[in-house]
Amino acid sequence: MVVKASNPDAVKFGCELAGWIKDKGGEVYIAPGLASRIKPSMALDPEEFAGSIDVMLVLGGDGTMLYAARLVSGTKIPILGVNLGGLGFLTAVTVGEAHRLLERIIKDDYKVEERMMLAVEVERAGKVISAHEVLNDAVIKGTSARLIRVEARINREYVNTYRADGLIVATPTGSTAYSLSAQGPILYPTIHSIIVAPICPFNLTNRPVVIPDWMTVEVTICPDQSGIDLVLDGQVDVKLECGDIIKIKRAKTSIDLIRYEGKSYFDILRERLMWEVKVDRK
Repeated sequence: MVVKASNPDAVKFGCELAGWIKDKGGEVYIAPGLASRIKPSMALDPEEFAGSIDVMLVLGGDGTMLYAARLVSGTKIPILGVNLGGLGFLTAVTVGEAHRLLERIIKDDYKVEERMMLAVEVERAGKVISAHEVLNDAVIKGTSARLIRVEARINREYVNTYRADGLIVATPTGSTAYSLSAQGPILYPTIHSIIVAPICPFNLTNRPVVIPDWMTVEVTICPDQSGIDLVLDGQVDVKLECGDIIKIKRAKTSIDLIRYEGKSYFDILRERLMWEVKVDRK
């Protein structure tokens, strides 16, 4: 169980679920810092979760889910996200729906949805200095209000030199995150594609593009640039220098999100984005 510790409702619900799971014959593992607040549970370092659990239960918002996804990336351990945060595109299950879905999980009667991830490498002077996997996006952006200048290539073919606040490379899952604010498209989460979206570009004709998942995006930091960061899933920062090459492609690993079959992706979009509700006219 991964719980948003700063959310009292998430901690309270974690205690309720831990007792319920224990009564059903299961064991709950949780990070040492929270094990004393959520009982009954067993303390376990999060880095050891992948080798010890059958299901990852996430109580919080999408940020909590992104952290949890990195813990079990590549293991095929299914993840159930319960929304106790903000918008909750990834943690789409409500508190009221959680028990019913957990009952089905215990009976091994549930379905999962595979979500692709991106492998991100930073190359400096011919050596890889940083490597990560992300579920939502990799964002290259300046730390000040000035525009940055980066050169983008796709499959080694020159695309554009962007002058912008930054550049987002996102998965379909990440299409409803930062990319959406940058006027990027909404992609159905199981589509195998990659979004490349500039943030507030100087040239307004620089629009987001969508490419197939077998292509590789290479972004080079242009000369005389400073104060640029690579931000991974909004949680991990890597300082960049002139000449650094950021290589982004589909990761070999993916994650499996447990689906609540009574709710479609379009139901979630309507709820979260407050789209017009269909009126049944009789």
